[in-house]
Amino acid sequence: MPDPDRARAWTLLVDGAPQSHVDLDDPAHLDFAYQRRLGHIADLLAPPGKPIQAVHLGGGAFTMARYIAATRPRSTQQVVERDAALVQLVRRELPLDPTARVRVRAVDAREGLAKIPDGWADLVIADVFSAARTPAHLTSTEFLDDVRRVVKPGGFYAANLADGPPLRHLRGQIATAAGVFPELALAVDPAVLRGKRFGNAVLLGSDRELPVAELTRRIAGDPHPGRVEHGKALADFAGGATAVTDVSAVASPAPPPGVFR
Repeated sequence: MPDPDRARAWTLLVDGAPQSHVDLDDPAHLDFAYQRRLGHIADLLAPPGKPIQAVHLGGGAFTMARYIAATRPRSTQQVVERDAALVQLVRRELPLDPTARVRVRAVDAREGLAKIPDGWADLVIADVFSAARTPAHLTSTEFLDDVRRVVKPGGFYAANLADGPPLRHLRGQIATAAGVFPELALAVDPAVLRGKRFGNAVLLGSDRELPVAELTRRIAGDPHPGRVEHGKALADFAGGATAVTDVSAVASPAPPPGVFR
């Protein structure tokens, strides 16, 4: 769907939900709030312009891969997107810059992740939705253990999560990640955090100290400002939630009717 305000900007809808926004003339432009937060995380991972190795679980219209290719030239990236028909559509209608070092695999996210060498990635982004829900097998400790295997020491894992009141899924994902990554932060709209509405939150994990102060400053200055929780406040928010395993995992909750209107 074209964006009437930008000549070559498009919004990708999947199962009726807006999944990606792409500006072919300015791939560094991020329109969605959660994608802006992912962009801030990518920006803070390494010095500006330094090439990185990134894995994208869930491709959509390759928005974040385009962003990294534009802001960090010579980066090497792998996109894992199960929907082969979607990959073909995006390649045809929204072609990648031919100089971008982006490899796309049309397989399930865990299958694609399993093929990536140990310690290969500076950044792993998980943004996988089917019928607007994150599949159960991408919410477990076993899944995150494989993510941790792929992430280099000092690298980042960032996940786009969607939930609404009573935020049981979000709390469970924080508890699960806390068992794998020693450092966590959550970037989220305050109304979502208070359980006032359904929305997105970006969970960030690493084995090193996170740039919380700078991330907080950048997200507070976004067109749709958010807040960043970490440390004791984040642990208190997760409360008594327990880690999710492959046996106990369920898909994230379906969005309420009309949420994307």
